[in-house]
Amino acid sequence: MAYEPKISEAALAYREHILPGRTPELAETDPEFVERFENFAFDEVVNEPAAQLPDRERFLAILAALLGCQGVDEFTLMAEAALNAGVTPVELREVVYQASAYLGIGRVLPFLRATNEVLLARGVELPLEPQATTTAETRVAAGNEVQVRYFGEGMRESWKSGPAERAHVNRWLAGHCFGDWYTRGGLGDKDRELITFCFIVAQGGCEPQATAHATGNMSLGNDRDFLYRVVSQLVPYIGYPRSLNALTCVDKAAEQLAESAR
Repeated sequence: MAYEPKISEAALAYREHILPGRTPELAETDPEFVERFENFAFDEVVNEPAAQLPDRERFLAILAALLGCQGVDEFTLMAEAALNAGVTPVELREVVYQASAYLGIGRVLPFLRATNEVLLARGVELPLEPQATTTAETRVAAGNEVQVRYFGEGMRESWKSGPAERAHVNRWLAGHCFGDWYTRGGLGDKDRELITFCFIVAQGGCEPQATAHATGNMSLGNDRDFLYRVVSQLVPYIGYPRSLNALTCVDKAAEQLAESAR
């Protein structure tokens, strides 16, 4: 006799909310796995009072984390769910574009293709409307202004500092990472720092950068409680080791901010 997965009413309701009419791909071959995963991810995690987030922020975080951990199959599914839950096509695209600065094109290209396939399947005309606000002449200065806004006056003209043999990398950080991507429309400052934190914690091994961007989040109003909630929502998608490391980075950033305020 085939095993019938026992999915809670709350998990079923959430699945119908984000993926109406869809049944789990593994329901027939792996019903026990589907039962435990969906009851956890779609009920226990989503409905945990200490982990509550609005759908939009939850999906921005999940999409960014799946990019970070290279989960392209789950990303494709969650991209559909995100659009159903209110994330716009432009917001979805901006998450993927910004990931290129943190993951590189080798890891992002499959997600660009997946995003385009999802959008085209929904009848969205491509390319989407442009969102760039900088030019080749303004990108470095504009990007540095973003760095200052997120990380403080110590970043002012940071692209001019450091050893001469690596000064070009600091210039690239200002002009390319921040000037090309963070200055675009489609997502606000808080959204962009949120997804950056998720890119970094999901790929693992980048704890200094995760701590720095936890600090950037807090400086913009994404406080420690908010980041705890974000990490909690990521547990089903990136697992416990990286989630626990992320919580440690959040705590470290909060401690550093508290010390600097004394």
